[in-house]
This record gives sequence, structure tokens and C-alpha cells, in this order.
Amino acid sequence: MTRFLFIIPLFLCASVAQAQQPGHDACARDVSRFCRAVMNNGDGAVLACLKQNRTRLSKGCDKVLTEHGQ
Repeated sequence: MTRFLFIIPLFLCASVAQAQQPGHDACARDVSRFCRAVMNNGDGAVLACLKQNRTRLSKGCDKVLTEHGQ
């Protein structure tokens, strides 16, 4: 029973975090493929890398960037 009560808050926190970053899932694979070298340099570096590789990105990631004015 205590395990169940412990898992529920973790699940809810993960759901909220995921809802706040919808583009994260869409671009996660592209970031690991094309921008692994700059992942530790901050969001700006990763965004610049994604833009440089725009023609190679998945449709989902490209859509997220377009929807966010990038």
C-alpha cells in the first residue's frame, strides 16, 4: 500500500513536467542524434543546433519549432 501511495505523486509530477514541455518528446531523438555535442551547453546551443540541422529533423520536431516561431 505504501508503494502505491509513493508512486502516485511521482506519476503526477512526471505528467505535469511532460505537459509543460510538449516539444521535448518530439525533439528528444533529434537532439540526441544531431546535437549530442552541445547538449551540456544550454538550451540556446541546442536550439541553434536544431536550426542548423532543420532539413534533417523529424516532422514532429520541425512542427514544434515552427509552432514556437523558430
